[in-house]
Amino acid sequence: MKITNIGLELYSVREDLAEDLYGTLEKVKKIGYTGVEFFGEFKYSAQEVADALEKTGLVCCGWHTPWHYVQDDKLEATIAYNKTIGNKYIIVPGLPQELTKTKEGWLSVAKKFNELAKTLKSHGMITGYHNHHTEFIPFPDGTLPYYLLFDNTDQDVVVQLDNGNALKGDGKIYDIPVRYPGRMTTVHLKPYSFTNGYDTMIGEDDIDLNRFVSLCQQHSNTDWFIVEYESKKLYAPMAGVELCYKQMVKLGLI
Repeated sequence: MKITNIGLELYSVREDLAEDLYGTLEKVKKIGYTGVEFFGEFKYSAQEVADALEKTGLVCCGWHTPWHYVQDDKLEATIAYNKTIGNKYIIVPGLPQELTKTKEGWLSVAKKFNELAKTLKSHGMITGYHNHHTEFIPFPDGTLPYYLLFDNTDQDVVVQLDNGNALKGDGKIYDIPVRYPGRMTTVHLKPYSFTNGYDTMIGEDDIDLNRFVSLCQQHSNTDWFIVEYESKKLYAPMAGVELCYKQMVKLGLI
């Protein structure tokens, strides 16, 4: 089944974005992407972002939101900002190191995500977590932080699996969609090679992308597939994300 909604994580073209919000979004739209996921601090005003999205016809398919932005003292402002730009996916892309050193720390994070999911639901919004490779490094007893987090969070907490990051950590990227049905509402597609790391390209790496996408669609009816391209060695950022898109067309995914 072809991908309906294909987004781009704007971290892939962060230098372009820092210089020119509208121009960058215009280029992304021209490539063929239908949505964009923002990241980090709110550099531009919410109205500036909303206007740029409206002019280009792109949808905001998420914001990689810093952990401190979803704490009680900032949450109200975070909700208001995302309402203005029309974004419902408040995805946390990483955690303070002190919370990830112990199993107790991860369980406290799970509790916070459950509370956050309930709060955001009343605003028509959704939260979730985006992994790196370190969540697949086991504790001494063999427990994986990734499973500890998502096994202890509610169904409403999105499992935003980044397949490339997970593969770097030897994560079981074809098992996770089966383990967490209905929760992979948005996912990241990031090319990764066991030989060359992130210096590779979709269709040339070690991920069977058709298989992965099919599993996500089958078990979660995934809303957004979001490309994130990290290599600068092979291509300039905008050229890299354009080639990612073309490779997905070649694979029959879009």
